[in-house]
Amino acid sequence: MQTRTLGRNGPVVSALGLGCMGMSAFYGGRGDDAAAIAVIHRALERGVTLLDTADMYGPHTNEMLVGRAIAGRRGQVVLATKFGVRLDPSDPQARGVDGRPEYVQAACEASLKRLGVEHIDLYYQHRVDPQVPIEDTVGAMARLVEQGKVRWLGLSEAAPETIRRAHAVHPLTALQTEYSLWSREPEDNGVLATVRELGIGFVPYSPLGRGFLTGAIRTPADFDADDYRRHSPRFQGDNFARNLALVEQVRALAAARGVSAGQLALAWVLARGEDLVPIPGTKRLAYLEENLGALDIVLDAADLARIEAVFPPAAAAGARYPAASIGSVHR
Repeated sequence: MQTRTLGRNGPVVSALGLGCMGMSAFYGGRGDDAAAIAVIHRALERGVTLLDTADMYGPHTNEMLVGRAIAGRRGQVVLATKFGVRLDPSDPQARGVDGRPEYVQAACEASLKRLGVEHIDLYYQHRVDPQVPIEDTVGAMARLVEQGKVRWLGLSEAAPETIRRAHAVHPLTALQTEYSLWSREPEDNGVLATVRELGIGFVPYSPLGRGFLTGAIRTPADFDADDYRRHSPRFQGDNFARNLALVEQVRALAAARGVSAGQLALAWVLARGEDLVPIPGTKRLAYLEENLGALDIVLDAADLARIEAVFPPAAAAGARYPAASIGSVHR
């Protein structure tokens, strides 16, 4: 397994991690815990070491699932989880953000119990709370490091100035945000430049465009009724058709190389720099193996130019989040 180092002083991890969210939340269908655990076990067998979850996935059930999967295998895992998004059990669409120091401590204690571990390797603030100074939140996270409950700290979907202020309180090891062929905002909004300047690792989530870049999604009818993507602007109406046309061109380039569209899309992310560790998610063994195959694809300058020609920056149609959610990112 190829490895990369997260940040200047962070852990050495597999070049490709595993996002576990979809095993329990957001992408529809009843979760099959046994199948999901089999995927995690196979990932570990293949040398994947970075597992990513969050307390809000489920909510809570994904952490418990990951905890069961890594029982007896803790030494093989760099375990990442997140806090900060609070859900309303009575309204699945309602959520808030909480960065208060007392909540940071309580959330960590709860995650440790659900995961069945004594420490969390990488602890992210899932979304920045605009009502709480980032210095206060990260100060509380730093105390978790002092207590031995957390090893490294990260932020998710934070703006450059927020990243700088947080990093001044306690060094950040990773910044997680959406990044893929169809979500290239970090290149233009200063996030990628900032983390590279500060020596912070970059963890792209949804590197396959929430599955769309695989080419397997052909119509909105492919989604289950409770699938989050039914409400995402990029998967609706004319946007869907325009984005599908882009993916068709990626499929053609991939076919010419004898690889899948998803593998080519992942190889593109991996080629953006050794400081990137994407975390594609899947709950199927076949897709796990396909994703890992992207590590064997080497893209040269000509390959990258061809991909850019058919899928240039800002080509994707539609916002990456619904209006109700977009306000919580890049704070």
